[in-house]
Amino acid sequence: MSTLFSWRRVQAAVESASAAGTVGVAISGPGGAAWQHYGDRKFSAASTVKIPIMVEVYRQVDAGRCALDDRVQLSEADKAPGSGVLLHLHAGIELTLNDLVYLMISISDNTATNMLIRLTGLEAVNRTMRELGMTGSNLGREMRGRPALAEEPENYATPNDYARAIAAILDGTAASPAACEAMQAMLERQQNARRIARHVPASGQVRWGSKTGSLPGVTNDAGYVIAPNGRLIIAVFCENFADQHAGEQVIGEIARAALADTGVAGPLYTS
Repeated sequence: MSTLFSWRRVQAAVESASAAGTVGVAISGPGGAAWQHYGDRKFSAASTVKIPIMVEVYRQVDAGRCALDDRVQLSEADKAPGSGVLLHLHAGIELTLNDLVYLMISISDNTATNMLIRLTGLEAVNRTMRELGMTGSNLGREMRGRPALAEEPENYATPNDYARAIAAILDGTAASPAACEAMQAMLERQQNARRIARHVPASGQVRWGSKTGSLPGVTNDAGYVIAPNGRLIIAVFCENFADQHAGEQVIGEIARAALADTGVAGPLYTS
């Protein structure tokens, strides 16, 4: 049976944010409670698309087509602009698939991501997205550290789709149960704590994980908070805010409101 929440704080946070930009939100709380705003609207995915790429990697590991300790050599041609560190490392360095997934999720490394897209196949990632119920989202191109040009396909995301993907990982259905546990561990190595985790209390009883996405005019985060009082899944996609700092604050405020409305955890009330 679905639990009823007032969502009063969430509604207020979204209304306040909507005066400065466009925000899409999908929230899933304890007992199946759900709230959304522009939940099926298409936003630029930016690096949140790295979540289904990770799922496809683990599915291929489950199927025996590759292994996490397989080694891949970085070439000069692999290097992609934008976030990450591999762009600045020497060609010829060897990395495992596990290394690439870690870099893709923890620091959003674009070079690692493109290497994984080429290894798994773009169409395979899109097929997995359909199987996860992500019908309004896609992987249209590799990471280039910028929005798509007019002649290029774009990577699109809906908040509801990404909430579904996170739920599948947490429920152990996105891939094998062991793979889903490993994916949770990867998401919990996220190094940007200024968005969903901005007001999450630092406690051994509270876990959080997410994958951010950023481009000019785009600030996203999709993830979860798990505490003794339950589980909160939240996906927030922001467009046209003044800058990344403003977008990050919006995501933090919406997540803080969701924590308070659902009672999953007592949020911190600091800046």
